Amino acid sequence: MASGTTRGTTHLHFDSHTFDPRPRYPLVATAKRYWHPDFYSEDADALTLIFAHGTGFHKEHWEPTLEYVYETLARTGGVKLREAWSIDCPNHGDAAVINEEELQWGYEDLFAWEEYARSLHDFLTGQGTGIPVDFSTRRLVGIGHSMGALSLMLAGMHQPKLTFSALILVDPMIFFKPPSREDAAMTVDLAGGAPKGEISGPVERKPLNHFNLDLHSKSGIPGFLRSLLSQEAACYRDGLGYSRGYKLLKYLCQIVPVHFIYGAVDDYLPGFVKEDVLENACDGKYASVARVPDAGHLVPQMQPRGLADAIFVILELESNRTSTPLQQQQPYQSRL
Repeated sequence: MASGTTRGTTHLHFDSHTFDPRPRYPLVATAKRYWHPDFYSEDADALTLIFAHGTGFHKEHWEPTLEYVYETLARTGGVKLREAWSIDCPNHGDAAVINEEELQWGYEDLFAWEEYARSLHDFLTGQGTGIPVDFSTRRLVGIGHSMGALSLMLAGMHQPKLTFSALILVDPMIFFKPPSREDAAMTVDLAGGAPKGEISGPVERKPLNHFNLDLHSKSGIPGFLRSLLSQEAACYRDGLGYSRGYKLLKYLCQIVPVHFIYGAVDDYLPGFVKEDVLENACDGKYASVARVPDAGHLVPQMQPRGLADAIFVILELESNRTSTPLQQQQPYQSRL
């Protein structure tokens, strides 16, 4: 088990874990646990943050944002945090390396986002070995970007029951109509993502031009190269996760606070799509919505500090949440 501290100003402690759900599920998961000894609470109401990444990224890409969350906590207080966990999709990051052989058995053409959901569910419900935590005793806040947001939502569809105290969906890829295969291919091109054909080596990624690379490099890992790029393309081909998430939202918002954080720039997701999700898919019952200035769909890479500010506001809300039924609470409109 590797351990160390992050490179940011708060120097978060971390250790690395490998979760093995076999034979119940064939794909191993890799994760990092983060904490700071000065801001570590074992109180029953302390929050444990669960991070899930988007297609083409990895668990470490959350580190700059998480550093800023703890930086704000050190400055202002107001939130009890126990620790944070960031979990690789089974065909991304370190997990992709471990699962490389298994991924050749039926996952090369299409890797459904529900596979990530299944992996997250098994991880958080202890359906395997390697994780020294009983998450059923924790107050969990799920934080997911893009594919990761949908995967956290879908994880709750599996048994045994998985309960989040709140979900924070960062520019989730949710649409009204399931995209066709042609639409999915267009999404790959828009994201500057993995080519549709065979890949023999690293490729240049268009979104790199928009990243704060100094902050993103704090993970210490060339994130785009840690994914098996053919597997990344397989994730883009999933046309079911988008619509299943849309249909699930109206039920999810009735049982758990669902918070949305969008980039203020409507690039990959048009503004009318986001409004449709909030007003129709959620039936207006979402817990809050915020916009991060100077960021598009790739919020964690483009504006990690702005994203951390938005997340911290939500963590404060959740720390002080009353038992008032969700249906009677008015959505909070952030001015971020």
